[in-house]
Amino acid sequence: MKTYIQQKTFDEERALYHLEDAEVEHCTFAGPADGESALKESRRVTVRDCAFSLRYPLWHVRDFELVRSTLDAGVRAPIWYAVDGKIAGCTIEGVKCLRECENIRVEDSTVLSPEFGWKCRGVEIARSRIESEYLLFDSSGVEIDRLEMKGKYSFQYMKDLYIRDSNLDTKDAFWHSRNVTVENSVVKGEYLGWFSDGLTLIHCKITGTQPLCYCKNLKLIDCTMEGADLAFEYSDVEADIQGHIDSVKNPRSGRITADSIGEVIREDAVMDCIGQVLLRDGKIL
Repeated sequence: MKTYIQQKTFDEERALYHLEDAEVEHCTFAGPADGESALKESRRVTVRDCAFSLRYPLWHVRDFELVRSTLDAGVRAPIWYAVDGKIAGCTIEGVKCLRECENIRVEDSTVLSPEFGWKCRGVEIARSRIESEYLLFDSSGVEIDRLEMKGKYSFQYMKDLYIRDSNLDTKDAFWHSRNVTVENSVVKGEYLGWFSDGLTLIHCKITGTQPLCYCKNLKLIDCTMEGADLAFEYSDVEADIQGHIDSVKNPRSGRITADSIGEVIREDAVMDCIGQVLLRDGKIL
């Protein structure tokens, strides 16, 4: 039998610990007792239209839904070690949200959380806005659709990531990542993709200095580049660029094709660099 908890205020430690088969609606988790871990170890729980201001509310939960709820900046590390969850229509400001979680879907939500999504597996993000300095660090099996993202060191050490129809305002993104595909997206950031293996960019606009260096198995298909100088240094790359590249430096192997290239730099290489650079008309530079 399902339990219904409505219009209550909880501030004590582990207020609803190990709650099972329940719906929690229009409740507030705040107060002078300043208790932590309100819903820790809960199972098959829907939390709807609630407000959280206390730390660690959803640790070790399984089969949960968090809907149209607000987790303010006081909710430190709100969701850790959770499995099989859905976050929909929420606003989350607590630092370090999502850590070592599995099979979590985030949709139609706004997240302002440094260190969001570390060491997670099987995450889906759709129609959301996220600001996070280190987004999804060392996570795997992630699919992203229509994300507005702002941060710095995003998607580092990730594996098996697919992003589409998104706007990524970042820096040092995709460092040391493996098997990443980004499609129909804007990627703005300095030093993009260094040390990645299997990074593929399709119909993307890429902006920023010194992109895509030290890469293995790098592919760019029908992309544009803006402000991209000293690109592709020591990378194994197959790139088809529509428009202009400011400069290309010492590509290790492969082929780079563009409509125009400001400068090709072949000097001071520390390894054999035999990558071809040519214009759309076939002229080799």
